[in-house]
Amino acid sequence: MWAQTLSGPFRFEQVEVAAPDPAALAPGHVLLATRAGAICGSDLPNFRGGLWPHPAAEDGWGATRAPGFPMHEIVGEVVASRHPGHSPGDLVVGWASMFDGIAELVVTDGEGLARYDTALPATTAVMLQPLACVLYAVEQLGDVSGQTVAVIGQGPIGLLFSHVLGSRGAARVTGVDPVDRSDVAAVFGVGETVTARAERWAGGLSDGDRPAVVVEAVGHQVSTLQPALDAVAPGGQVFYFGVPDDPVYPFDMMTFLRKNLTLRSGVTLERRRVLAEAGAYLAAHPGLREAYVSHVHPVADVQAAFTAAIAPRPGQLKIAVDMA
Repeated sequence: MWAQTLSGPFRFEQVEVAAPDPAALAPGHVLLATRAGAICGSDLPNFRGGLWPHPAAEDGWGATRAPGFPMHEIVGEVVASRHPGHSPGDLVVGWASMFDGIAELVVTDGEGLARYDTALPATTAVMLQPLACVLYAVEQLGDVSGQTVAVIGQGPIGLLFSHVLGSRGAARVTGVDPVDRSDVAAVFGVGETVTARAERWAGGLSDGDRPAVVVEAVGHQVSTLQPALDAVAPGGQVFYFGVPDDPVYPFDMMTFLRKNLTLRSGVTLERRRVLAEAGAYLAAHPGLREAYVSHVHPVADVQAAFTAAIAPRPGQLKIAVDMA
């Protein structure tokens, strides 16, 4: 089967590798023929050559040459299944649990997959995976109705946070990003667009303007946690959603204590449930279908897709990869 593999930083090559044996599937696992994938911000450090904990790596870190790596947001057709909820021929969306989704065939945990409305093109349906992540995270915040919220980072994941928080009744949603997102603010329910770095925005807030909830949707560096703590109102919540590249972060414990704050974080659990809820959410908000995926690349041009993804710009949101 074909697979794309990183042969070095910023460079993919297509290789031929042995196809997975359906008879060797572990209980609960599924063999998929991929239809589409999408690039997540958490894939990009690997494209740049960074280390990443991965079970395919001999020392537990990195997996630069693992076939299909790095991609976990996928849509595919079930070829074989040892999961009771999936049957051959099903079209499903979800996680490639080994982050090896840029390949003709992928073995993955069936608990991270769900069927979707097949009227959606595969390159649109792939958005259900990040939407499921956001829905689960917003659940952890509790009732946000009537509260002011801010989302630091208005890339593909941050814009979904803005939309979901608004739909859950937030009184005002502020989106903060140095990239100008004013062209899509209305579609994603952003009431106030701040085109600035997070620390500049946080430093200019009056006490009356401080949001009750701040979501950090950037990750991969340590500098945006402090503005979240500085900006949030006393007694408020900060949800750190961005994936860390550094295992240890500097943390302003004094601000955290004196403002009586709550800090939340975590990965997405109950994946089949929230994928189904993402499908229902997208059906209720059809305007997101055309707005979210801004660019689609054929899999032969996956290097160009990743190269674009590492350079955020106005008009560029989610980048999908067509593998059909």
